[in-house]
Amino acid sequence: MFSRGKISVRFRRISISLFTAAFIITAAVMFFAFEAVTTQISAEYAGRYAGSSAEAMSTHITKEIGLMSIAANSADVIDWFMDEFNEDKKVRAFEVFSGIVSQLYSYNLYIGLESSLNEYRAETGQASGNIQPVAVLSPYEPVDAWFFNCIESEMNYTVSIDIDHMMQRKRVWLDYKVVKDGVPIGVLCTGLEFSHIAGELFSQYETNNMRGIIINRFGDIYMDSSLMGSSDYLHSEYIVTIRDEFSDRAVINAIEEYLVEISGHRNQASSPSITRLTSGQYRFMTLAPIMHTDWSIIILSGTTTLFDTMYFVPIMITILALLIVFAVVNSIANFRMLFQPLRKLEDSLAQLNEHSADALFGTERDDELGHLSNTIQDLFNKANIDPLTGLYNRRFMESSMERIMGLLSRSKGHLSVMMLDIDFFKRYNDTYGHDRGDKCLKSVAGALSNTVSRVNDIVVRYGGEEFTVILPNTESEGAKVFAEKLLKNVRDLNIPHEKNDAAPHVTVSLGVTTGIVDFKQDLHMYLKNADEALYMSKENGRNRYTYLDFNP
Repeated sequence: MFSRGKISVRFRRISISLFTAAFIITAAVMFFAFEAVTTQISAEYAGRYAGSSAEAMSTHITKEIGLMSIAANSADVIDWFMDEFNEDKKVRAFEVFSGIVSQLYSYNLYIGLESSLNEYRAETGQASGNIQPVAVLSPYEPVDAWFFNCIESEMNYTVSIDIDHMMQRKRVWLDYKVVKDGVPIGVLCTGLEFSHIAGELFSQYETNNMRGIIINRFGDIYMDSSLMGSSDYLHSEYIVTIRDEFSDRAVINAIEEYLVEISGHRNQASSPSITRLTSGQYRFMTLAPIMHTDWSIIILSGTTTLFDTMYFVPIMITILALLIVFAVVNSIANFRMLFQPLRKLEDSLAQLNEHSADALFGTERDDELGHLSNTIQDLFNKANIDPLTGLYNRRFMESSMERIMGLLSRSKGHLSVMMLDIDFFKRYNDTYGHDRGDKCLKSVAGALSNTVSRVNDIVVRYGGEEFTVILPNTESEGAKVFAEKLLKNVRDLNIPHEKNDAAPHVTVSLGVTTGIVDFKQDLHMYLKNADEALYMSKENGRNRYTYLDFNP
């Protein structure tokens, strides 16, 4: 007798236990969830703030670089740089500059020529009639360093923060090199108003719980939101470094390690680096690179700044997470107890149908699944197994071959088919009786099974004393070797057969055929060829095999 209901009982008990445990764990976890979830969300917000600030400045610089690149690569501009005193070329070049200047952040452009070191200036609404140099560049003048630094730079452009000596205010300077045949012939320069850029970046950080800083790759501080509104913010020329500004060694180390990892210009965006601080006014430090520069933005933030109106979210998230965990664990339990065994049963049934397994999964179980598995196994055996020899029957062979030949036709695989008869088996039955005839059939069937070594090979009792062997993916030479081995294994049984004209013991005759399968063929064509070869073996004295190439 098979026991009933074991799976359903275990399923109910485990579901109730998991549900009770989930509520107990929820009550315990809620005491600790608030701080953990708050910290996680705050870290994500810190990363977003830093990323958005870096992206805002990168957007400005990217736009300016694009405009400067258009001007620097203009054929009219290059022609004028190569022939400075040609008035027609000058006018055409300044027409290009006029189109660019109107789109620049500062609406003006400084132009320096390598050949004469003359400096020009292009502005919005400038008349093109009498354009003259405004200065002569000198490598000994600090105010002209922008030109010579850019000429000597390995990059096409340089970005820096410096004082506009005419306005006595800081600017973000962009210098773009003009090149002819790989040789620098001049520089274009424009400036982004520092106060406007800083206001866009740091106006959101005017709070005691958040601070924004921009540094270069050496750790020099260019912008600091804590100085907004002071005279030093726009007019300072002295250099302050992170080592001067921070006393916390952990903060300095984190910044220095970050700068080492991303040294140099970055022309692709990357994810912000977030460090949790364990002491001081701030809880998080986030660093993000600014594209097209060697600068980075640092955002220092406290938890209350990042997480204010969402105090009730952690409780909701905790409950939801626990319910999800409960659902997942419950689903896993259901799968392992019910669905996984059923899947294994399904898989083993497919393997059994493909003659790659001897028994179904679950036949050893004492529950509903075991009952089902044993019932299916019994029905399968009755439908597909020859009860006397234990070999597959003709019905199984015909149902399996459609699938096998379909696979072989797609891969252009070889198929070898054998038909064999026990020589003079009617005489054997007449001489020794049907009981010994049945034993003889079983012995020959065992020899056939022992000869087969691959799971995809099929040995079939075709009817009476006639057997069939199906060898997928076996070429002619392999089939011949198999036939020789099969003849030997039957001979080695050494079953006496005094009425056998071919030998004093039981022997078999074989017909073998091999072909390359295509979709137009079917099994009966191979069986017909194999049967013709078997007939030739019998005509030639039996106890042998005859091979014929497949001929549809």
